[in-house]
Amino acid sequence: MTSPGSPLQARSLIIERLVGDSGEADQVIDAGRAMAERAVPLLQKALSSELGAPVSVDLKAVEVSRVPEARSRAGDTFAMTVVGSPASSDAMTLVIDAPAIAIIVSTLFGGDPDMPVSPIERDLSPIEADVSTMVFQEVAQALNGSGRRSLELRLPAPRAMSGIEARRHVLRDGAAIRIVLGISTPVDSGSITVTIPQRIVLAGRDGTASVSEDDHGTSWRARFSEEVMRSTVALEATMPLARLTLGDLADLEVGQVIDFDETAQSRARLGARGQTLFVCEFGKLGQNYTVRIKHPFDAGQDFIDGLMPAGAGRA
Repeated sequence: MTSPGSPLQARSLIIERLVGDSGEADQVIDAGRAMAERAVPLLQKALSSELGAPVSVDLKAVEVSRVPEARSRAGDTFAMTVVGSPASSDAMTLVIDAPAIAIIVSTLFGGDPDMPVSPIERDLSPIEADVSTMVFQEVAQALNGSGRRSLELRLPAPRAMSGIEARRHVLRDGAAIRIVLGISTPVDSGSITVTIPQRIVLAGRDGTASVSEDDHGTSWRARFSEEVMRSTVALEATMPLARLTLGDLADLEVGQVIDFDETAQSRARLGARGQTLFVCEFGKLGQNYTVRIKHPFDAGQDFIDGLMPAGAGRA
């Protein structure tokens, strides 16, 4: 691990250590909406070609979410698959609800699009699971993009899960964006929900995640999501003491005074949630004790310093 090259990079590193990679809500939604709007015409064309009859596809919603909420609005009967990429094993989670499955299956097998379809209120049949897999493949292909914008999804999409397998499948938690696509005929409608981790959406999406070194208006508040902004973090400051042998440690008694190392005050550490964030200097201001931030904590340098003899350290 190397030291951050700038204060801006240091702030990004600290945010990642604390909460995982997430972005400001408006930026994430804009990136997701742009992705979805490019994909809808492609998906409309692909499904019409597969089904041999027109089925309307439209963008219903783009919103910030969490990955485990991918199936929260799908009802009791749905199909789901998780598509990986080189960047993540869960780069895209796709869920299709029962009304959308019924529309696709009916249209695929020659049903009249102007007549209502029978709702699916049971576990999916193998044919319905296969049809759901076909739809997932087309959705993932349309959203995958190409070139610099590509999500680099590992396609074809895995076979759709349904029933107990889909309900019990463990989804790793994390900040995400939810894209809801509507599938409809003149008399019926259903939905396909696409959930993508924010780290995947932001990475390389037209520079949405990158911030210029000269953008001094960028702040921690702009990087945090609203959910994280409402949470509290306890800061802890610690200061190293002199090195002792195990024998000296075994001989310690209640009331014994331990001397600070002469450099201890300049090597205090500030951390949160078990992660060391900054190296600080211990001091006093009036009647209050203080720590003054010196530089971001560098785990690599700290490891090297720990290999040196006592008394040696950061230059």
